[in-house]
Amino acid sequence: MGKDIEVGAEHGGGKDYHDPPPAPLIDAEELGKWSFYRAIIAEFVATLLFLYVTVLTVIGYKSQSAADQCGGVGILGIAWAFGGMIFILVYCTAGISGGHINPAVTFGLLLARKVSLVRAVLYMVAQCLGAVCGCGLVKAFQKAYYVRYGGGANELADGYSTGTGVAAEIIGTFVLVYTVFAATDPKRNARDSHVPVLAPLPIGFAVFMVHLATIPITGTGINPARSFGAAVIYGKDKAWDDQWIFWVGPFVGAAIAAIYHQFVLRAGSSKSFGSFKSSY
Repeated sequence: MGKDIEVGAEHGGGKDYHDPPPAPLIDAEELGKWSFYRAIIAEFVATLLFLYVTVLTVIGYKSQSAADQCGGVGILGIAWAFGGMIFILVYCTAGISGGHINPAVTFGLLLARKVSLVRAVLYMVAQCLGAVCGCGLVKAFQKAYYVRYGGGANELADGYSTGTGVAAEIIGTFVLVYTVFAATDPKRNARDSHVPVLAPLPIGFAVFMVHLATIPITGTGINPARSFGAAVIYGKDKAWDDQWIFWVGPFVGAAIAAIYHQFVLRAGSSKSFGSFKSSY
């Protein structure tokens, strides 16, 4: 029960944590700061590295299992590659850009007013460009394997309906973005300060667990930049047929996670959504 009470509330209603003020919807001042462009570069490079390592892992597994059904790292290894890279890259970039590395995460944080619209849009552009470049490097180094084994592109698996694919992406992205909000919540960090929590760790584990569940269904998107970059470089019609699933699903899942965290778990912060109106 004690955990439902804000720390320090019994001493005059104060609290020992501070929620940052909602980010302005349009923040022109950001455009004049080097830290803003440094953050965009960090998102670009992080997404490039993310796609390079993970797509190489996927292609390596497919090439090895083609010769030996028991060869390669298996689905478990692929899930570890995605989750492990997110852990590493969020750890490296959290203090620079926030470590989004995913347009769906950026979108959820935009809805919660954690980032401005300008920053969110440029982050998404940088993430998509980084994903394209990362997949491009894979194709440049291993073109034959890249083309033969599908370029790591996401697609709906045979036997699953479109609705099932969209639902898998929505739920998977909800798990990820909900974890991002929980791991970075200033109230939680203050309340549970006796329990050291390394935010990138639960986020990486969330990615790992979602991949275990949804690789057999969609190959696991939950990151529009990851799906977009692979589709652009692979360049086959099949890679584009279900592309909308990997945008609609993650964005809907991120929106639900943002609303759930802000309105239900942090009801007092619901005003940050309403402040959209005052920013116009």
